Amino acid sequence: MGQNTPDNTVIYPANVASLKRAWTYRTGDAIESSPMLVSGVVYTGSRDHHLYALDARTGKKLWSYRTGGAIYATPTVVDDVVYAGSFDATLSALEARTGMLLWRYATGNAIESSPAVADGVVYVGSTDHTLYALNVDTGDRLWSFESSAGIQSSPAVADGIVYVGSWDHNVYALDATTGARIWSYTTGDRISSSPAVADGVVYIGSQDHLLYALDAGTGEKLWSYQTGKIVLSSPSIANGVVFIGSHHGALLALDARTGSKRWSFTTGGAIDSSPLIADEVVYAGSQDRSIYALAALTGEKMWSYTTGGIIDSSPTVAEGIVYIGSQDHTLYALSAQAGEKLWSYITAGGIVSSPAVANGVVYIGSNDHNLYAFNQTYFLSEELGKGDE
Repeated sequence: MGQNTPDNTVIYPANVASLKRAWTYRTGDAIESSPMLVSGVVYTGSRDHHLYALDARTGKKLWSYRTGGAIYATPTVVDDVVYAGSFDATLSALEARTGMLLWRYATGNAIESSPAVADGVVYVGSTDHTLYALNVDTGDRLWSFESSAGIQSSPAVADGIVYVGSWDHNVYALDATTGARIWSYTTGDRISSSPAVADGVVYIGSQDHLLYALDAGTGEKLWSYQTGKIVLSSPSIANGVVFIGSHHGALLALDARTGSKRWSFTTGGAIDSSPLIADEVVYAGSQDRSIYALAALTGEKMWSYTTGGIIDSSPTVAEGIVYIGSQDHTLYALSAQAGEKLWSYITAGGIVSSPAVANGVVYIGSNDHNLYAFNQTYFLSEELGKGDE
C-alpha cells in the first residue's frame, strides 16, 4: 500500500481523463448505500450486513460493525456519531472514530430509510409502522408514533416539527419534543417519497400520482399536481421552483407557491431518483438509460447522454463535471457544459449508489461488492478488503 492520496488536487474537465483507481475496498456483498464522507473517513453500508469506516485517502479499514441484516440506506453522521438502520430492524449508534457501539435500538421490522438528527434526538421510521424518537446519547425511546402501515420515508425536521410519510397514505406532522400529532393529511395511496420542507411548506409525492404542497403548520393543502404515475422520488426545491421526477418519465418544474407548471420534459423511462440543481441547471437520470441536463428556468434540453443501462442513482456535480453511475456497471464523468464523456470506469456490477467527490477523489459503491476511490496520482493494484465474516 504505502502511498497516500493527496488532499489538494482539484478534478476539473481538463484533467479528469487522468483519473486512476486509487484503491478498492471489497465487502462481502453489493453496495447500494451511497458513500458518506466526514473528516477524512468514508462510511458505507453493504448488503453483507456490515457498516464500514475507511480511511478516505488510503482505503484502509478503520473499523467495521456487523448488524443482523443488509444496510441499504446512507448512514447519518452527526457530532462524531454514525447512525445506521438495518434490515434486522435495528438502529445502531457508533462512535465515528472507533466504531464502538454506543447503543442499539430494536424496532419491529426492517429500517429502509436514513435517520434524521436534531436537537439531541434521532428520528427514524421503520416498516413496523412506527416513527421513533430516541435520545442521541443513550438510545432511550423518548416517544414513538404508530401509523397504520410501514414507514419507508425518511423524516424531515423543521421548526420543532417532524414530518414523515407512511404507506398508510398519510403525511404526518408530529411535535418533535412530545410526538403529539399536530396534523395529518391523507393522500390516495402509499407514500415512499421523503418530504422536503421549505418556506413553511411541506412538499411530498405519493403513489396516487400526485405531488402535494401542504402548509407546514396546519397541514392544509395548498395545491397538488397530477404527474401521471406514481412518485417515488423526493422533490428538490430551488429559487421558488419545485423539481420532481415521476414514474411517468416526466421531469416537472412547478411554481413552489402556486403549483402551476413552469415546464415539463418527458424522458423515455421512469425517473425514480431525485433531480439535482446546480448553477441553474437541472440534472436527472432516467430508466431510459440517459442522464439529462435541462435549463432550470425554461426546461430547455442542454444535453443528454445515453449509457448502457438504466439510471437509478442521483448525479453529483463538482467543478464543471457531472458524475453518474449506471446499471451498465459504469461510473461516468461528463462535461457539465456540453455532456460529452470525459472519463469512465467499468466495474463488475450495476451501480445504484450515488457518487461522492471530495479533496480530488471520487468515491462510488457497486453491486460487485466494491467501494472504489479514484484520483489523478496513485494506482494501487491490490484490493484492500475482502469483506467481513
